[in-house]
Amino acid sequence: VQLQASGGGLVQAGGSLRLSCVASERTFSSYGMGWFRQAPGKEREFVAGINWAGGNTVYADSVKGRFTISRDNAKNTVYLQMNSLKPEDTAVYYCARDDRVFRPIVTMSGSDFDSWGQGTQVTVSS
Repeated sequence: VQLQASGGGLVQAGGSLRLSCVASERTFSSYGMGWFRQAPGKEREFVAGINWAGGNTVYADSVKGRFTISRDNAKNTVYLQMNSLKPEDTAVYYCARDDRVFRPIVTMSGSDFDSWGQGTQVTVSS
């Protein structure tokens, strides 16, 4: 599967962005999806995940209450709505697909994702 992420950009602190990730295959609806990010000089970290049906979501503590992950299986798309952005949210954001079909829970481990998008840069200025 190919994943195409978009929606990144430059925004002031306190602003909002919505990231989108479109999958190339119709099997999208059978897999959980996740968003990860990597800042310069730091390791990749989990941001948010959603299970295949959209009923379960998980967030990193650093983004809880500010970010919302959702999906539209009819459009093969997963979204990340980011509000109240902070300079520390600056990173390249990647979407990824769970490697297990119909996993009921949301996994936060990067090793459980087998397909990754190309990344989209999010820069938050202070």
